[in-house]
Amino acid sequence: QVQLVESGGGLVQPGGSLTLSCAASGSGFSAGTMGWYRQAPGNQRELVASITRGSVTAYTDSVKGRFTISRDNVKNTVYLQMSSLKPEDTAVYYCNAKHRFFSDRVYWGKGTLVTVSE
Repeated sequence: QVQLVESGGGLVQPGGSLTLSCAASGSGFSAGTMGWYRQAPGNQRELVASITRGSVTAYTDSVKGRFTISRDNVKNTVYLQMSSLKPEDTAVYYCNAKHRFFSDRVYWGKGTLVTVSE
């Protein structure tokens, strides 16, 4: 069974920084494209950033220049470095991973809360 476990969420002041990590594990599992989504109260879940195995990245417009996604293919781990955080970045952040060889198999973490507030 594949598991994704996020870590690194917490409370940070506006303008601050935070780094999220997500480790995927499971017998024989190898991650394809990985990504970070977020969901704020009352809003739909949205894609924040994604990264392919070849490290091709994509970002939603609101985080471009502030967030950086990266990964370690050996460790099946994806990171999200967040800087210049704004109150509107407050949300539960979810890790997502597609199976490397079966792209219709998509896995989710349980989420980690990021709160940007004074």
